Amino acid sequence: MFQRLDHIAIVTDDTEAALRVWRDRYGLPVLYSEDVNGGTVRLTHLDMGNAHLQIVQPLTDDHPLQCWLREHGTGLHHFCLGVEDIGEALEWTSERALAAPDAQPHQAPKDKRALFLDKTASQGVQVELTGR
Repeated sequence: MFQRLDHIAIVTDDTEAALRVWRDRYGLPVLYSEDVNGGTVRLTHLDMGNAHLQIVQPLTDDHPLQCWLREHGTGLHHFCLGVEDIGEALEWTSERALAAPDAQPHQAPKDKRALFLDKTASQGVQVELTGR
């Protein structure tokens, strides 16, 4: 089912500040940046060789990640595994009680879809899947 590590995500309230660390100090090249989900979140991908570092910035005051930022501050949020078909992945993970009963795919960059799994099924670790 899982094909690769797609990305590791860091949530921040300031993409430019994060780029000063990961692009400028660590030397990771920026691949692309895209506003998704109706312009409510900006996803900026940097190249780590075999996977991406994704900088996630919520753009609206009511975005759920604003609450996460208030509680945790800038930091590691989740890792994402690549799959071929997100619909099949939803079915597969639902059968194994890895996806919440109401889990629904959402828009991801580059015309992909993504799905967050139920982190209580993975010892509190937030896992995302992405694919077509």
